[in-house]
Amino acid sequence: MAQGVDAILLAPVVATGWDAVLEEAKEAEIPVVLLDRQVDSSDELYLTAVGSNLVHEGEVAGQWLADAVGGEPCRIVELQGTTGSTPAIDRKTGFENAIASHDNMEIVRSQTGDFTRAQGKEVMESFLQAENGGADICALYAHNDDMAVGAIQAIKEAGLKPGEDILVVSIDAVPDIFQAMANGEANATVELTPNMAGPAFDALAAYWADGTMPAKFIQTESKLFTQADDPAGEYERRKGLGY
Repeated sequence: MAQGVDAILLAPVVATGWDAVLEEAKEAEIPVVLLDRQVDSSDELYLTAVGSNLVHEGEVAGQWLADAVGGEPCRIVELQGTTGSTPAIDRKTGFENAIASHDNMEIVRSQTGDFTRAQGKEVMESFLQAENGGADICALYAHNDDMAVGAIQAIKEAGLKPGEDILVVSIDAVPDIFQAMANGEANATVELTPNMAGPAFDALAAYWADGTMPAKFIQTESKLFTQADDPAGEYERRKGLGY
């Protein structure tokens, strides 16, 4: 382990295979904070993990839609993320949790769009064809904003008005979804919090100051944005951030 290291902020790409790194850091008495991803290792090997709760993100999206439609019947199509991925599994679970008690709401079609704009458009085109040209679709739930943006294009090409004829709710809060919201073509997005380092450094500061041990998981906010939350301004504030 390199000399002079005070702490490690680790954002693993995969959830396994990090034991050796974590054990070496522990032996060197270097606190490790995980960002965004969990690891399949003992929680004794790291100080804390900071990230979003993906199930909660889906719940926020589902609750928004339930509130938006009230008691009206709502047939929902779902664009899933990459098959087998944790975000796809958890965001689906959360959304289903939120609408489970609403008998008027039903997911009628669900298919992976692989988290991409192109696949989101392609799969949405098939949904529209299968659902009376889109007339039988109340809402679209997309596991990320890129798929939603692709789907919005498909909805427009089908002669419908996204955001009106078909409600659109998705997750991530990237700049382009705010542009779509400003244009009235998307209704809501749930933010995948970009600032995970802030809570991480707060936990480290407290630990260094007096040995305060943080919780093993620090959940970041999954903030809901709608058309009422200045989407044009949010687009301008975010457009140069690179995501």
